[in-house]
Amino acid sequence: MCWRPLCWFLWLWSYLSYVQAVPIQKVQDDTKTLIKTIVTRINDISHTQSVSAKQRVTGLDFIPGLHPILTLSKMDQTLAVYQQILTSLPSRNVVQISNDLENLRDLLHLLASSKSCSLPQTSELQTRESLDGVLEASLYSTEVVALSRLQGSLQDILRQLDLSPEC
Repeated sequence: MCWRPLCWFLWLWSYLSYVQAVPIQKVQDDTKTLIKTIVTRINDISHTQSVSAKQRVTGLDFIPGLHPILTLSKMDQTLAVYQQILTSLPSRNVVQISNDLENLRDLLHLLASSKSCSLPQTSELQTRESLDGVLEASLYSTEVVALSRLQGSLQDILRQLDLSPEC
């Protein structure tokens, strides 16, 4: 009878389903590990402990704060803003963190594609206009506030990843 091809097909299908699930879990685990690494790098920069992520600083309102519910798209947009801010800072403290944010955004894009969603490509953001004036006035404050808020945002993203966020 035709049972043999059917059994072979079912076995192959179950195997392929299992093979696909493992890399996505690995991507999610890698994403969480990278977030923890970035948070550790921020903690290693001693002057970032002086400002609360919730504190309002005049002129730095363009730096994203904390968000209660994050979708993958919102996570990517938030990280894009932070990446743009960090690449504009002349401090050597933030170069590796900026590179890590690029890798983190790539991992978020992989997670989104596994859910059949596409994240919009972010171009030069409106933050650039706000950033230019502030950088001239206060590089140090911008760095401290940006890193502090980034750390809070990363911790929110880490919590949201456990809840399997939507697109």
